[in-house]
Amino acid sequence: MSTGDDGHDDRHDRDLEEEEAAPASGPRLSEAVRARIPDVRDGLTRVERVVLVTLAETQKELRGRNVPTAMLYGRVVERIDVPKEEFMRVLQRLIGTRV
Repeated sequence: MSTGDDGHDDRHDRDLEEEEAAPASGPRLSEAVRARIPDVRDGLTRVERVVLVTLAETQKELRGRNVPTAMLYGRVVERIDVPKEEFMRVLQRLIGTRV
């Protein structure tokens, strides 16, 4: 067993560091895939969260008035790359009706 001057096992520390380090190779999720995986805390995907935050900010800016869908989509696209069809599906899921 390799111990330092203080009697501490240096090999154990190296083993822990190796376990915590990211693997040099292996499958990696792209940012686009990760943006569409639901978060365990609330079940929202990153796309859904961006839509909700953008909607809240725009409603505040418009002093509580309804936000046109085209305006919302334009502002969402400034933050995250999302196709129009997916945006509409997310919006329908969030509000619970067809747009």
